[in-house]
Amino acid sequence: MTELLERAIVKVKMLSEHEQDTFAALILEEIEDEARRQKAFANSQDALARLAAEALAEDRAGKTQPLDIDAL
Repeated sequence: MTELLERAIVKVKMLSEHEQDTFAALILEEIEDEARRQKAFANSQDALARLAAEALAEDRAGKTQPLDIDAL
């Protein structure tokens, strides 16, 4: 455990049970969210690679045009 986390836990231990539970729920939710983000990112790599390959093929085939920033 890192020193920063240990310091945070010492401070959380000083709080009421309700406040401790609130912090615990926030931490667990953040860990679960991060796991979901990592899984989504890992699962999207194949799709992103396919899209990139398609875009490069379209560009090589002359099916693209330069982006005109002023036209946006």
